Amino acid sequence: MSSVSNSTELPLDSVSVLEECIALQRRKARDYQNPHSTVTRADYYPRGVFTIHDIMHAKMLRIKSVMEAMYHDETYKENFESLEDSAKDLINYSSFFISYLRGSLEGQRSGRNIFNEPKK
Repeated sequence: MSSVSNSTELPLDSVSVLEECIALQRRKARDYQNPHSTVTRADYYPRGVFTIHDIMHAKMLRIKSVMEAMYHDETYKENFESLEDSAKDLINYSSFFISYLRGSLEGQRSGRNIFNEPKK
């Protein structure tokens, strides 16, 4: 667990959330990029950052839909994925987006741009 030593560092709770997102990303990677699979992380994003953006947009729509349901019905409960789960996924997809921009996402090909098209 992280600790805060001075006021210029992130609050402990937000650091804890980021640590939880890292742990979640590592657990999911064991399923999505297991040692017996030839599928790389970049393979999930055939249009590069456009695909990652589309997934992030869908997560945001899910968050909005659930929030609206909760706002209008205090007894509403999510069936499968909580708001917190969706937000953690969004954080992790943001990290994939940045990795793709940097050209460092596992499986990304160096001769292709951020849209996974051949560089000109």
